[in-house]
Amino acid sequence: MSAASPVGHVLSCPTRWSDVDENGHINNARLVGYIQEGIYDLFCHHATAVRESLFPSGFIIARHEIDYLEQLHHRPEPLSVWLTVERLGRSSAHVEVNVCRARLTFMRARTVVVARDRESGRSRNLSQNERLFLGGFMSEAARTASLASLTTPAPRQPVDGGRASSPAGPRRLCRTTAG
Repeated sequence: MSAASPVGHVLSCPTRWSDVDENGHINNARLVGYIQEGIYDLFCHHATAVRESLFPSGFIIARHEIDYLEQLHHRPEPLSVWLTVERLGRSSAHVEVNVCRARLTFMRARTVVVARDRESGRSRNLSQNERLFLGGFMSEAARTASLASLTTPAPRQPVDGGRASSPAGPRRLCRTTAG
């Protein structure tokens, strides 16, 4: 089951006994599966994406950057997979994904999703309708910064991806809005 929040998209995702590894917690590879399920839900199953036939040729995952914050155990309560769009490029969306349960974040990921051209199999520019749709999952500050980045060249990123200077926020509390 999925829903939209004022600044984000959430997918309710159950864990399964088969997700548990020999250490008694959810396997890290399965956690990556939760990221993919959330992204697929937003890009392919969201009512607006379906109604407006957005991303007709699908998308490509170009990058995952994952921080495993806490061990996650199988329980009957589903996980909340929160997605917010941090930035839009010409052909890509930079999506933050938080995997939470009971207000705790177990994993935080940043994923680059690229619009795909069916014929060439390569990236293509996002359509105006796709930009409007994805912009609805951004904070106002992120939307303004994203628009500015399309009109001015982006500065070169430091080798560490800028993490040292970016605010991490509380580690265990579930971040449900882009900040």
